[in-house]
Amino acid sequence: MHKKSRIAIFASGTGSNAEEIFNYFRNHHSIEVVCLLCNKPEAQVLARAQQWAIPARVVDRNEFKEPKVVLDWLADKQVTHIVLAGFLWLVPEYLIDAFPNRIVNIHPALLPKYGGRGMYGSKVHEAVKQSGDRETGITIHLVNEKYDEGRVLFQAKCEVDQSDSPEEIANKVHQLEHTSYPRVIENWIENDSWGAHE
Repeated sequence: MHKKSRIAIFASGTGSNAEEIFNYFRNHHSIEVVCLLCNKPEAQVLARAQQWAIPARVVDRNEFKEPKVVLDWLADKQVTHIVLAGFLWLVPEYLIDAFPNRIVNIHPALLPKYGGRGMYGSKVHEAVKQSGDRETGITIHLVNEKYDEGRVLFQAKCEVDQSDSPEEIANKVHQLEHTSYPRVIENWIENDSWGAHE
């Protein structure tokens, strides 16, 4: 019986994606969520983690930039993979070096469109609406030292109607996120085919 892979989730917001991941990997045969790192003490995701009995830690910007603080905590939890679920800070180089090809993110658009610094959440959906694009979707990608530029693992699309509000676009994208992200994480960890030969 090989050891389970152990996920740390990094999140900043309401935590709807995090909750889908908590649920999907509950009692999973080879993967478990072991902790949550959050950068906002008021974030709703902390309450969700508590409900699922997931140990959580809030860090400020100084702590996050301090390799020893974060790496020691992750080592204590025996973390093997990091999953970003609405985490708004750029991942520092020390984490990318410590977890090569072991950090994944989800973006609420079809990258390379609507990516980069400051493009998150409702800002993305408002930009899609303003552009008149007839489709949008999600991109799940490995994390490197730049916002939204890591290797793409998976994309899924949905149609945008001209009458859709940014909120309606967001709802369509959230449905894609919730159905796709846990499965792609599972595939990424279990098959380990992405990034294995770099």
